[in-house]
Amino acid sequence: MLVSWNTTNACNLYCKHCYRDSGIKAEEELNTAEGLKLIDEIAAAGFKIMIFSGGEPLMREDIYQLIKHASAKGLRPVLGSNGTLITPEVARKLKEAGALAVGISLDSIDPLRHNDFRSSSAAWQGTVDGMRACREAGLPFQVHTTVMDWNSGEIEDLTDLSVKLGARGHHIFFMVPTGRAVNIEEETLRAKEYEELLERIIKKQSQVDIELKPTCAPQFMRIARQLGVDMRFSRGCLAGTAYCIISPKGDVQPCAYLDIPLGNVRQVPFGQIWRENEVLKRLRTMDYDGGCGKCEFKKICGGCRARAYFYHGDYMAEEPWCLYREGKVNQL
Repeated sequence: MLVSWNTTNACNLYCKHCYRDSGIKAEEELNTAEGLKLIDEIAAAGFKIMIFSGGEPLMREDIYQLIKHASAKGLRPVLGSNGTLITPEVARKLKEAGALAVGISLDSIDPLRHNDFRSSSAAWQGTVDGMRACREAGLPFQVHTTVMDWNSGEIEDLTDLSVKLGARGHHIFFMVPTGRAVNIEEETLRAKEYEELLERIIKKQSQVDIELKPTCAPQFMRIARQLGVDMRFSRGCLAGTAYCIISPKGDVQPCAYLDIPLGNVRQVPFGQIWRENEVLKRLRTMDYDGGCGKCEFKKICGGCRARAYFYHGDYMAEEPWCLYREGKVNQL
């Protein structure tokens, strides 16, 4: 199981798709003592991987202390970052604190396109420099790409660039309209484009040694099964079943894009929320509506619960951007 803590809302960039609408530090963010207590509760609840994200987690002065504590508690600490603040010294300090890997965002092989998406003229170079700093420090990193209609044709090239830069993986995020991303919803892919790109990604996996993983497009599990490609993953959508997220203020929700507050760790211990919340219990039933409920792949896919919630208002509704119905892929 893995959990992501948005350690702060502060960020040095202003990305167009940010689900947290990051930029300025939020009032009443969890302080160091509260963060250490939260880490204790996460470890006690049986989680194995802890993602420190944001905002930009490197904006927190205590980030190394938090990572070190997570490691001491037996968690596997990883960082989700835009990479622009990772200098050689920062990479060394992250590794010394116990960080096992960093996920760094890169959305285009074209610096101008990436910079426009991230609202900074220096973002692309800063990100690539951050990756190089990680590589030189011996800190493993993977590339995170948010796929849109304007960069979907670059995905294989981005994978090749990831290999060249020394990444251990390339994770491709299929955007769900949440936070600032609702303003660019029309730039997301639709069902036919999802299916085609997921097939391309699965086929590309056989050509490279690094791990490729689509995220927030759980039908990749079904496509891999149909193409006879083995994946180390057991399920596509993990929201509320093996994954959840915690906001800078301590609000727990099923995933980053399923914006349903389940409780606040200041009032209720994290483990109690994870075990007893009714929304999480319902998600774990897998009693989905529509095509997802009838699909023979629902146990390994699950459909994107956040996308179902955004488009249908019900997190148990069918995945709106899946072509698979009644044993076949429908053509649009």
